[in-house]
Amino acid sequence: MTTSLTDKDWSSLISAIKSQRCTPFLGAGINAGILPLGRDIATRWATQYDYPLLDSDNLIRVAQFLAVEHYPMFPKDEIVRLLGDIASSSRLSGEDEPHRLLASLPLPIYLTTNYDNLMTVALQGKFRDPKREVCRWNTLLRDEATRFDSGYEPNPANPLVFHLHGYLELPASIVLTEDDYFDFLVNISREPLLLPKRVQKALTETSVLFIGYGLADWNFRVLLQGLSRFMEKGLGRRHIAVMTAPDIKDSESRQAKVQAYLSAYYEKIDVQVFWGTAREFCSELSKRL
Repeated sequence: MTTSLTDKDWSSLISAIKSQRCTPFLGAGINAGILPLGRDIATRWATQYDYPLLDSDNLIRVAQFLAVEHYPMFPKDEIVRLLGDIASSSRLSGEDEPHRLLASLPLPIYLTTNYDNLMTVALQGKFRDPKREVCRWNTLLRDEATRFDSGYEPNPANPLVFHLHGYLELPASIVLTEDDYFDFLVNISREPLLLPKRVQKALTETSVLFIGYGLADWNFRVLLQGLSRFMEKGLGRRHIAVMTAPDIKDSESRQAKVQAYLSAYYEKIDVQVFWGTAREFCSELSKRL
C-alpha cells in the first residue's frame, strides 16, 4: 500500500473528525466485496443486451444504451432489481469495514452517490438514528416534502445520510445514464438550493473525505465539477480522496510518476490523495484514532 498522507495530514483529519468538521462522501468503491461494482454490472448488461460499442465496462454509457433501446426508466428498474435484495441482506463485518468505521465517528452528515442503504444500516448498528434524504434534481421529485421542512437539524445522534444520486427505494431519483448526469449537473448549476443549505454548509465548512471513488471515474470528475462552487478554497479546509493506485503495467517508476502527477493535480483543488483501498484507509484511520 502506498499513501501520500503525512502525519500532519492525519493529525488534521483526526482533529476535523473530533470537532465534527469532517464530512464523509461515499462512492461505489466502498462497497467492494459487498455489492457488484459498476464495471461488473456494465459488463453483465453489455453481454445480456448486446451492447455494440467497445466501452462495455462503462456503466453510464451502457445504461444510456439500455434507456434508448428500451425505455428511459429501464436501466433504473434493472439496477433496483439487481441491487435491492443484495443491499438489504448484506452483512457488514469487521471493525475496519468502511461503513462500520465511518458509522463510529461522531459526525452529523454523511453524503453518498451510492443507491444502497448500507451507510444507514451501519449507523443503526452503532445505536444512532439516521435520517435519509435525497437530492431532488428532477421535476418528479421536487414537490415532495423534505425532513428539513419540519426543522430537522443533523447531529451525531440523528445524522443525515444524503443521497446525491438517488436511492433504490425511489427509482426516479437515481442518476445513472449519460442524460441523467448531464441533467443533474445542469440543474444543480441553475438551482443551487437543490442541495439543502445544511448540505451546502457541510461542503463549504468541513473537510470532505471522498472514499470509494476512482481517479479515472468520469462521475467523480463530474461530481467535483458540480460541487466546486461549494468547496471554497478561502475557508482553508483540506479535503481527502481515498483512491486505489492507477494500474500501470509498464514499470514501477512510471506508476510512481503517474501517481505524483495525479496527486499534484488534485492538490491544486485542495484534495489530498490517499493511495489505497477504502478498507486499507479505514484500518489506518482506526489505528490512528
